[in-house]
Amino acid sequence: MLVLLPPSEGKAASGRGAPLKPESLSLPGLMDARAAVLDELVELCAGDTGKAQQVLGLSDGLRGEIAKNTELRTAGARPAGELYTGVLYDALGLATLDAAARRRARQSLLVFSGLWGAVRVGDRIPPYRCSMGVKLPGLGALGAYWRAPMEAVLPEAAGGGLVLDLRSSAYAAAWKPKGEVAGRTATVRVLHSQTVDGVEKRSVVSHFNKATKGRIVRSLLETGAAPRTPAALVEVLRDLGHVVEAQPPASAGRPWALDVVVTEIH
Repeated sequence: MLVLLPPSEGKAASGRGAPLKPESLSLPGLMDARAAVLDELVELCAGDTGKAQQVLGLSDGLRGEIAKNTELRTAGARPAGELYTGVLYDALGLATLDAAARRRARQSLLVFSGLWGAVRVGDRIPPYRCSMGVKLPGLGALGAYWRAPMEAVLPEAAGGGLVLDLRSSAYAAAWKPKGEVAGRTATVRVLHSQTVDGVEKRSVVSHFNKATKGRIVRSLLETGAAPRTPAALVEVLRDLGHVVEAQPPASAGRPWALDVVVTEIH
């Protein structure tokens, strides 16, 4: 099983230990593409800070992130699973998993990134600021930039098993499974169900959407569940207590769409 995750805007304040070693990152087929983004990002942030702030879409309160980007080659790095600290990663709680579950996480979780393309949770990277929605002056929109490199390496990374796609739309734009891989891919949406005046209403709640996805991944890692198809995943999630509504694809070469319906927000 390969689980595709978005990164988080929230990150550990600093890395630790040795700096980035690009050659050590997983998916070595992305090395040249990563180098090009890194080079342009560092150059951008070392120049006109006003331009860098505009390109990166940063508020005045986040201007300090520009200086961090200039030090990406020398700053201390830490495993991606420790670097990301947002809602999904808090709910996932990698550090509190037992050894077997952490091993499964290192093997199955793939985090998408505007800067790195995609990394595994054990890959050591420094703190950075560069979302997939950024449009760099030279390379252009990163969502489009990453499509060709991703298409060259991710089908092989997906292997022959299930692909569980939990990415947000911006990061999903960087790679869309095609053909046979798409047929064994499941996307997940979390819906909050409320009854108002006897009528059920459903809505997407961003914070809880992320937290629920984190808990889903944690439960899969803890139990060692390894469904190989979207249909099998539906049964596993139901056995774990989730309310799941599944929509098989209308035609070949498209992913399954799963709605996880929740009634409590926490």
